[in-house]
Amino acid sequence: MDSTPHYKYLDLVMAFFVVILIVSNVASSAKIVDLGFSIFGIRLAFDGGTLLFPLSYVFGDILTEVYGFRAGRKVIWTGFAALGLSSLIFFILRLLPGDAEWEAYAGSAAYDAVLGGMSTGGIALASLLGYWVGEFSNSALLSRIKVIMGGRLLWVRTISSTLVGEFLDSLIFVLVASLAGVFGWGLFFSLVLTNYLLKCGIEILMTPVTYGAVYTLKKAEGIDIYDQGVKYSPFFQMGK
Repeated sequence: MDSTPHYKYLDLVMAFFVVILIVSNVASSAKIVDLGFSIFGIRLAFDGGTLLFPLSYVFGDILTEVYGFRAGRKVIWTGFAALGLSSLIFFILRLLPGDAEWEAYAGSAAYDAVLGGMSTGGIALASLLGYWVGEFSNSALLSRIKVIMGGRLLWVRTISSTLVGEFLDSLIFVLVASLAGVFGWGLFFSLVLTNYLLKCGIEILMTPVTYGAVYTLKKAEGIDIYDQGVKYSPFFQMGK
């Protein structure tokens, strides 16, 4: 496993990243929102996590831009493990017998309806696969563009990497969740399109925040890392 120097704020950024990732997945399982209009005949409906999940990509951009791909890789794997653990906890909780009073006013049916995706693994599996591919694609592309462009025009690499990462994430997430029975196939194109447009739109709107956070962290940490010679593998390799 490669080693990462100690930074003052890396742990804080990682904590926000992991919390946003988990909460957005609970929200994805809890509610489908319908905006009430269509684009190209496709109804714009999206899962609740779509409003929050793009922030994980904002933090992913900040991590890679400030701390480099190798540090970002560790944080992505940390989020992956935390999301897997949260799904396991919801699964175990689903198996445990419910209190009689709780069953009277809520019950297992309500639990399955709202948290079924997290507790049965459908949403978690979809999100884990989509997140894994999307985040690593986003991080590697941003890192590479930074080197090629010599660190100029941060917005070019954040937006370019987002367009690729969010597309892969949205497509894989909705596809796997539909295969797992979490979403109906009738919502497939609507969810992919709406997820993609909203996620990209939210992150693009957050560009000024990304600029501010990147500038502040680089100044506070006294670093500006360029990933020269880095192997863009999602798996840990000694010194790479």
